[in-house]
Amino acid sequence: MILLTIFVFVFILGLLVFVHELGHFIMAKRGGMRVDEFGFGFPPRLFGFKRGETLYSINLIPLGGFVKVAGEDGGAIADPRSFGNKGFWSRLSVLLAGVIMNFILAWFLLFLGFAIIGAPTEVDQGADLGSAHVVSQSRITIIAVEPGTPAEHAGFRPGDAILAVNDQKFVDINEMIAYTKSLAGTTVVYQLKRGAQILSRDVIPRQNPPTGQGAVGFEPAQIALVTYPLFDSLKLSFADFASKTWAILSAFGMLLRSLFTSGKLIAGLSGPVGIAVLTRDFTNLGLPYLLQFTVALSINLGIINVFPFPALDGGRVLFLIIEKIRGVKSVRWEQIFNTIGFALLILLMVAVTFRDVSRFSEQLKSLFQRIL
Repeated sequence: MILLTIFVFVFILGLLVFVHELGHFIMAKRGGMRVDEFGFGFPPRLFGFKRGETLYSINLIPLGGFVKVAGEDGGAIADPRSFGNKGFWSRLSVLLAGVIMNFILAWFLLFLGFAIIGAPTEVDQGADLGSAHVVSQSRITIIAVEPGTPAEHAGFRPGDAILAVNDQKFVDINEMIAYTKSLAGTTVVYQLKRGAQILSRDVIPRQNPPTGQGAVGFEPAQIALVTYPLFDSLKLSFADFASKTWAILSAFGMLLRSLFTSGKLIAGLSGPVGIAVLTRDFTNLGLPYLLQFTVALSINLGIINVFPFPALDGGRVLFLIIEKIRGVKSVRWEQIFNTIGFALLILLMVAVTFRDVSRFSEQLKSLFQRIL
């Protein structure tokens, strides 16, 4: 399972970055720019071949890709095909192409979910599934676990399916909740399904839980995998993409408010370590859930890169717009701000990574023990 998690983690990050760079590559070629190299993975280089003027390389670190466009760093001034010598719209299309490709990938994965693989959908009584084609694997599932509750202490996780409570199986959520409340103060045994694992967890329901938390402290829902006809899948995937993008934009707004008002990182922000742990959890849940996770990461990557911050695509777009307004290129200042922006991003990544290591210390310790 550890090797599978590592493979999935590398594959997902590699796919997201590779698709992003592929967007830059395609638009640079279409814009008549000289592309010196398009690489899969990051150096050192393993091997490559040259077709025309472009070197296509395969590199050792399989975490994405890169594109070397002549003049993108302000050089190759004498070359009419360099990035800096192309028009405003050509350069803008190259800079935005990576973000657009990440959004297209997210939409396409959602479409696959609705049309073929199955989209995890709440199917509680009265839910309108419209033209649902196939409904499968319907079961009571934990969709949220409140911190500091018996559920969290017992190791319940979002995505766990509840197979039985004290060996009693339930189809109706309200009946399960009522049964659990009747056993407040005593030990109750939950049988859970987490991916392919069957787990047993002991928990003592609270007699007077805080408002809105429930006796055990988790939120259940009837979740099933649902597929739809092709045309409906197209409509639903676009709608779901818009909904998820708005939700992620709102989360970024909360992050920025937190940083500017308190100087603190919000709890939900994760770096590579946190993403690796989440990859393990979603891999355990199965392909439909892993697909949804990849969608969220792809949208996140697109939004982050379009943000007007130096060293990101959005920052370069901002300088391009300023150049268009002023009619004067400011390559030196752009390079200075990009260097500062890159340094700040590295500092943020280090801070988030340290916090992730602290948050997931027990899980990381267990992981390393199993590897060694």
